[in-house]
Amino acid sequence: MAVSSRITVIGVGNEFRRDDGVGPAVVARLQERATRGGLPAGIRLVCSDGEPGRLIGLWEGAELVVVVDAAHAHPGDPGRIHRLELDGYKAWQAGTASSHGLGLGEAVELARALGRLPPRLIVYAVEGTDGSLGTGLTPAVAGALGTLVEQVEQEITGHLVAPSRRTTPRSVRL
Repeated sequence: MAVSSRITVIGVGNEFRRDDGVGPAVVARLQERATRGGLPAGIRLVCSDGEPGRLIGLWEGAELVVVVDAAHAHPGDPGRIHRLELDGYKAWQAGTASSHGLGLGEAVELARALGRLPPRLIVYAVEGTDGSLGTGLTPAVAGALGTLVEQVEQEITGHLVAPSRRTTPRSVRL
């Protein structure tokens, strides 16, 4: 299947901070699948520390951007996956937070103000429980990894099959 539009998947996080590495883990799995021919050619798979300027630069020119990041909720449900689809009109929900300080919420609002928000921006946030130093996801987050990779692949496939398709944005508090 040929890529009919520019698609970027960004894994946000730090693989040396346990569950904060879920974004890079998803990108690594997608890279493995791409190497075996399991993804359409031309999809950009990248990791980021979540700094707003870098995020905006990574998604610039893309028609579909899927961002995967860890979320910390109190009380939390480790491994729970949240999906948020933003468009050019939906404001980022006040009170969203990132484990990176300034992060995704600020990047979205800055990109919107600068006219650099991608036409479709989908965020997958996975509730984590351990952001301490160390490698390896906790069992709950690791258990969600397969489902998360499948959901990201479905976003890509759905966009390629029907690029003008729009779903009703849902907001979740990250």
